[in-house]
Amino acid sequence: MGNYFAVSPGVGVMPQYQGSPLASPLMPSSPVGGMMSQFGRRSYHQQGTKLELSDITGRVVEFSVDQHGSRFIQQKLEHISDEDKASVFREVLPQASKLMTDVFGNYVIQKFIEHGTPAQREELVKQLAGQTVSLSLQMYGCRVIQKALEVIDVDQKTELIRELDGNVMKCVRDQNGYHVIQKCIESMPADRIGFVIASFRGQVATLSTHPYGCRVIQRILEHCSDDEETRCIIDEVLESAFALAHDQYGNYVTQHVLERGTPDERRKIIEKSTGNVVQMSQHKYASNVVEKCLEHADSTERELLIDEIMGKSEEDNDKRLYEMYLDSAQPPSLAMMKDQYANYVVQKVLEISKDQQREILVQRMKIHLQSLRKYTYGKHIVARFEQLFGEESEASEEG
Repeated sequence: MGNYFAVSPGVGVMPQYQGSPLASPLMPSSPVGGMMSQFGRRSYHQQGTKLELSDITGRVVEFSVDQHGSRFIQQKLEHISDEDKASVFREVLPQASKLMTDVFGNYVIQKFIEHGTPAQREELVKQLAGQTVSLSLQMYGCRVIQKALEVIDVDQKTELIRELDGNVMKCVRDQNGYHVIQKCIESMPADRIGFVIASFRGQVATLSTHPYGCRVIQRILEHCSDDEETRCIIDEVLESAFALAHDQYGNYVTQHVLERGTPDERRKIIEKSTGNVVQMSQHKYASNVVEKCLEHADSTERELLIDEIMGKSEEDNDKRLYEMYLDSAQPPSLAMMKDQYANYVVQKVLEISKDQQREILVQRMKIHLQSLRKYTYGKHIVARFEQLFGEESEASEEG
């Protein structure tokens, strides 16, 4: 199988939740602001007195659930001594479960997972036990699980995600849970997530048409494509490739295979598209797949696809018959030039076609330039044509 490395357009990216609290002016309502007032603004600014972690002893949890307090702790944890870190951790650990699901507290837990000592990290991982599913489905808890999967060793990861067995599909369809499944796929060897892959068997087409499921399937194709266990996933994608091409989410999965698959996998998708290229080109989602077919097909496959767009069948091998298409009243390519989606496919053909095919398309467009200007989407083609053949187009209109 091919190597699926790149992220497909607009897919598989973690949504922009409210980010880690950024440094901002301290507010009186914040515990940080309250502590600051105890020092006095004059001494803080003029004498260089700074708030330290030792100053919030006994109030670490209170600070952790405050926007500014959380940020203060996060910044300090990156640079403090192990002794000071242990002091903070003693207050955090008993409330770890609460902090994991808090809008600001989760960042403190993540910071300990990332910068804590091995022993502290192990203690926090123990806190995750029995909560992996519920945390994965929670807006902030899912981030803690993802951070753990980035940092802990593979045996710890294996133990952690074992709780997801039996709940994979529930997580995949959840706006938070699918991020955790993606992280499992990205950060673990395929032989450690066999139960995840097994959950998808017979469900690939359905998942590929789901807003979150389509992203998970693409992560499988990217990270597990050389594994024999995942052969069933790509086989199911190929079997449904034509239908997926017409779906608002599934088209990304089909495009993904065209971009990153093997020549044989691309060939199977192109074969399913043959005979339907014009119809697909006029479809909002399938037109994107046709463009990818044109981009990634080999020279023979590309020539056949363009022939179909030009209106030439396999039997029309006589040059005289081929040239007759120049005079066709409404060849497929002309109808496509006026279409809101297909005009982009014709532009792609203009860019990549060669020799006789390109010449016929160029001549046909010259004949119809004036009429194309009357159509909203025809204007797109005219603009692209003039960009590529400026002098020729002007000469044809003057003539």
